[in-house]
Amino acid sequence: MTHRYLFAALGMLALASGGQAATSCRVSAIVTLPVTMSGLRPLVRAQINGKDATFIADSGAWFSMISPGSAAEYGLSLEHLPPGFRMTGVGGSITPMLTTVKTFTFAGVPVPRVQFLVGGSEVGSVGLLGQNVLALADAEFDLARGAIRLMRSDGCSSKANLAYWLAPGEAYSMLDTERMSSERPHIVASISVNGVKLRALFDTGASTSFVSLKAAARIGLKPGNPDVKPAGASSGLGRAMVPTWIGPVASIKIGDEEIRNTRLRFGGDFTDADMLVGADFFLSHRVYWSDKLHKLFFTFNGGHVFDLRYLRDRDGDDAREPAKVPPPAAADELPTDAAGFSRRGGARAARGDFAGGLADLDQAVKLAPDNVDYLWQRAQLHLQMRQPLQAVDDAARVLKLKPDHVDALLMRAGVRRSLDRDADVRSDIDAAAAAASKSSDRRLAIAGSYSGLGEYQRAAEQYSLWLAAHPDDNKKVVALNGRCWANAMAGKDFDRALKDCNAALAIRPHTASFLDSRGMVRVRMGDYARAIVDYDEALAASPNAAWSHYGRGIARIRLGQKQEGEADLARAKALDATLPAEAAKLGLVP
Repeated sequence: MTHRYLFAALGMLALASGGQAATSCRVSAIVTLPVTMSGLRPLVRAQINGKDATFIADSGAWFSMISPGSAAEYGLSLEHLPPGFRMTGVGGSITPMLTTVKTFTFAGVPVPRVQFLVGGSEVGSVGLLGQNVLALADAEFDLARGAIRLMRSDGCSSKANLAYWLAPGEAYSMLDTERMSSERPHIVASISVNGVKLRALFDTGASTSFVSLKAAARIGLKPGNPDVKPAGASSGLGRAMVPTWIGPVASIKIGDEEIRNTRLRFGGDFTDADMLVGADFFLSHRVYWSDKLHKLFFTFNGGHVFDLRYLRDRDGDDAREPAKVPPPAAADELPTDAAGFSRRGGARAARGDFAGGLADLDQAVKLAPDNVDYLWQRAQLHLQMRQPLQAVDDAARVLKLKPDHVDALLMRAGVRRSLDRDADVRSDIDAAAAAASKSSDRRLAIAGSYSGLGEYQRAAEQYSLWLAAHPDDNKKVVALNGRCWANAMAGKDFDRALKDCNAALAIRPHTASFLDSRGMVRVRMGDYARAIVDYDEALAASPNAAWSHYGRGIARIRLGQKQEGEADLARAKALDATLPAEAAKLGLVP
């Protein structure tokens, strides 16, 4: 895979930036990539054959990637890679394809014939902008100020300080990094956690820093420890989801800096490192990486270093610590236009400073009131701040400007439905289904919305569209179960429904919701004894699942177990008073 066109474009940008004297150490920017933080994902804008595209800037990806659904949406042709070519990450491995974009517009420069790998799971954007782009030169990661800069340094010795933004004498940290190879173009260095040396990969594509399960055991973190809490499942390239935990660490030493008494997420296994140092670190630091010197230079911005999102109490409710707001920016760092306020607002919100982020986004909208992106960004922040009415207002403004904005349609429908179960949101969901591309990842959310409305046939159709375009996605198991349930409730295609539920349970055995779906399929098929077996296992794990009680009640009554069945039906009604009427509309009566 040749990078000659990207190198040529970078060369043109370097010439445009002006010459540099080689007699002393000088650092200059070749190109600045504006970055907008969406949560803890650094997003950069580009174009694929003239069509706008958003990528996650991912220094942990050795090559840029596009998801299969996005490749289909952009009409890209796929080629096979040599036999045996595989990629491995959190969640397993994949066999990717290759595509060549005729014109990839990057930093405002159209570059011909840029290659991308195609495969893996959806990541919430078109794809990943990896190290074949980000490592074309030195790189400065300034996420708190909304920028990634490709840099060049001239005449700099191994003793030079490339943290050029500092005044003479100001403190900085430095870390030696491994030599980069074409096979492994990663930023990798040794760090110390609880006094144990770990091999760390600096990965802007990882939302939070993350330690492998094996390395966690070496530093004293193990599932089941009294001070360790479950932190949900995580995903990566492959289709599997891996369980994760959060645990305390006494010390993390990265170069000259030590972070004390914090918490880290851990779980799964990596092939190239013991730990991923993620976007939470990059948000709280300004970082310069030099390939020539094999060094990482960084300074602390203020605020939390790790654990920006996963600070929760034992009941799982949000227990975010008060944001440690960074010191005020210097006058020359203040935004001067709407785009600058948007980028800073995203970064502030990502670091937990919701009030500051909202103030910035208010200013961005004030300066550019008809900009859809800023309105949508503010709508998402309102929702994150648990301000649903303001979120709906912003979504409505987005839709006035862009009626086919799929995400805004789904947000408005979802929020209105959560506030009022009787709200008529069908028109928004129909509009989203009409506007989304056939292979869009949004088909999964549209399917779930139809299912929530009781439009089960429409839901099954949307699940089928999504599954056809996402054969190896880590959310495939959700879609399989969703289509199984939708067909069971619709009273159609029971053989397909049973196959879907069996496939979901093969991927994730003993999952209560999947067993509940299969139990309903078996009730519909008249296989009452097996339905009861499924419901027994589902209820053992989830005893307050109303549909499981209701389905088991029907199965028991039809097998002549009248007393037990009526007890189940009574329990279902106690859990959800509306369920019997809803079931009757579907023909599900004892």
